[in-house]
Amino acid sequence: MKVISIDKAPWEGTFEEKEMREAFWHTSSHILAQAVKRLYPKTRCAIGSTTEQGFFYDFSFDFPFLQEHLLAVEEEMKKIVKESLSIQTRQLSKKEAIILMHETGEYLKEELISEISEKDTLTFFRQGEYEELCSGPHLTNTCYVKAIRLLSVAGAYWKGDENNQMLTRIYGISFPKNSQLTRFFAMQEEAKERDHRKLGKELKLFTFLKEAPGFPFFLPKGMILKNLLIDYWREIHKREGYEEISTPMLLEKSLWETSGHWEHYRENMYTTKIDNEDFAIKPMNCPGGMLVYKTEPRSYKDLPLRFAELGLVHRHEKSGQLHGLMRVRCFTQDDAHIFMTKEQITEEIKKIVTLIHEVYSFFGFSFHVELSTRPKNSVGSDEEWNLATDSLEKAIKEMNIPYCVNEGDGAFYGPKLDFHLKDSLGRTWQCGTIQLDFQLPRRFHAEYIGADGEKHCPIMIHRVVFGSLERFIGILTEHYGGKFPAWLSPVQVKLLPVSDKFLPYTKKVEKLLSTHGIRTETDERTEKLGYKIREARLDKVPYMMICGKKEEENQTVSFRCRDSSQEKEQPGEITLEQAIKMIKESI
Repeated sequence: MKVISIDKAPWEGTFEEKEMREAFWHTSSHILAQAVKRLYPKTRCAIGSTTEQGFFYDFSFDFPFLQEHLLAVEEEMKKIVKESLSIQTRQLSKKEAIILMHETGEYLKEELISEISEKDTLTFFRQGEYEELCSGPHLTNTCYVKAIRLLSVAGAYWKGDENNQMLTRIYGISFPKNSQLTRFFAMQEEAKERDHRKLGKELKLFTFLKEAPGFPFFLPKGMILKNLLIDYWREIHKREGYEEISTPMLLEKSLWETSGHWEHYRENMYTTKIDNEDFAIKPMNCPGGMLVYKTEPRSYKDLPLRFAELGLVHRHEKSGQLHGLMRVRCFTQDDAHIFMTKEQITEEIKKIVTLIHEVYSFFGFSFHVELSTRPKNSVGSDEEWNLATDSLEKAIKEMNIPYCVNEGDGAFYGPKLDFHLKDSLGRTWQCGTIQLDFQLPRRFHAEYIGADGEKHCPIMIHRVVFGSLERFIGILTEHYGGKFPAWLSPVQVKLLPVSDKFLPYTKKVEKLLSTHGIRTETDERTEKLGYKIREARLDKVPYMMICGKKEEENQTVSFRCRDSSQEKEQPGEITLEQAIKMIKESI
């Protein structure tokens, strides 16, 4: 069992490494469990682990554990850190581990161990009086956890099953330096201000209603934003040789049985009956894409064949997992399915990677890549999986793009490359993916005539760039803090008449801007100019044009930029031609 030591390396720079953070936060979860057991000995421990931003532990308390109890636990954790407890390991057999857990009354741990194979040797980590079954990794001493904060209390079902006991989950965060903890909370406050749910409401982009939980409603301004992204998507896909298709939202049950989704994804699918036959609302687009491929005979000369689809898919998410546009029950997937020969695999993967890189860079994102390999619940031969995995790895290596391996996280039909973009707050989001599939074409008996005149089965790539269009809009909203670049802003110019007297001139300016394809909105309210300017800034509109007496006489506008707060940086009074030129150049 690997135990990470940091005795020989300073913390400076190393905490950014994923493996080190996991060791740090895994150790912190054990310190949390130890503190809880010291304060509340009758508590039973369940499972602790790391998250993207910290750690958690699930407990079975014999009293209602509330938010106000966190401070006492946090103080006890700090004492454990100061005790500088070394962390040691020992190996136990399954039988020995069950006896130990039974003697200590840890019935939840005992249940977990009973499900483990008899052949497995179990590793226990010990710090002071506290010992815990765990797979690691860990630090070598509790003293390295310098800055701790417990964040919240939530409910969690044992093993994630709603039919099981409800446990109490405690979330926390920790760092090697107090300054990092301070920065974390500053970033949390910034994230609250950028929350897409808050901004979506304020900017009138989208909403969620009780009549359709988990199903987003896009408002007029949100539809402008969504359609602009779709226009961009269509432009680059046409350039790259994709043909756009559209497949039905409802397809009969037998199709999903053939694809394997009925077996592997049934619990997430919505179903209905038509003429006494079972149908499913599609949770993904790939079976429909297979049917399009089979509508006519194909030759090797037709390959690679690239079908792209903006498909509306529906997936049943539990109500507790819904989160604005980030986790919804229906979304538009910017899908594509590429049919090809074995010889074309590497080049097609490279083209997709190049396209994804172009798109993310265009929006100001950096990204990292993960190669996800064969999961336990999969279909296909070892030979096919090895070829698919090697093909993905070869392509990414030849492009000199760094990647890490995510063992066992591939799709049930094939391995994949996942693209995790980083936003302006340093958070990562998994969006793009490239999945290599040998199985679906065979299941659907797809074929093409090869150069040898014989029938062959094509290989298929599933890929998305945005991922979910709705989720990507949520990410963009938070990435830009609602200040979308001018080309993407639903309203590019807010026109502000000084009074009703100058509304006719303002409308004349609005008409001129519209003829140049500039999206405008006039504030016709009888409010003071200063109030209108503040409101326009809150609406995060890129440009403002003030129309008053002087402007009407000179046929000009007073031009203000959203991102130039100081008065001397503002362009001031300029001609309409100059204003139009400035806006077009920025777009």
